[in-house]
Amino acid sequence: MATVLSVSGSPSATSRTARLLRHLDARLTAQGHEVIPLDVRTIPAEALLGADFGHPAITEASALFDRADASVIGTPVYKAAYSGLLKSLLDLLPQYGLTGKTVLPLATGGSTAHVLAIDYALRPVLSSMGAAHIVQGWFTLDKDITVGDDGTLTVAPGPAEALAQVVDRFSEALGSRTALLAAAG
Repeated sequence: MATVLSVSGSPSATSRTARLLRHLDARLTAQGHEVIPLDVRTIPAEALLGADFGHPAITEASALFDRADASVIGTPVYKAAYSGLLKSLLDLLPQYGLTGKTVLPLATGGSTAHVLAIDYALRPVLSSMGAAHIVQGWFTLDKDITVGDDGTLTVAPGPAEALAQVVDRFSEALGSRTALLAAAG
């Protein structure tokens, strides 16, 4: 199947966004995809904020994007937009760093007032970077994500079902794309 880069744009090690992504990574892995997690917060701040294109961590992140067939891009929503941490990384990737890729944008936030952040803030950037197919994204309310004392993640039933459908459609799109590329090659 496909190689999927799962990118968390959350600055927090214990964020709901990162935990939700890792939860969805398991579903994609169970569907036969190779999933590579990337937590942007682990990239040195001096490389991101100093726009150090040659920094080894930036070079490695760029290589991960290049290697992947697809990406899941997850972010918390702050001030009606995706995180500045994610923006810092996207700004350092090649202009067309998503060319030919299928992308699933995901966001978490405290209010439904932020639900359009995917379509009005994140999607245009992903499109400008050459993504071949940006599947329907999904916004999950923070209140619908619960993290247990043992670190287990639970998503409220309605949003959990919707997320499963979104991830399954993404997986189907990857399967279709892989078949097309194989037929063309």
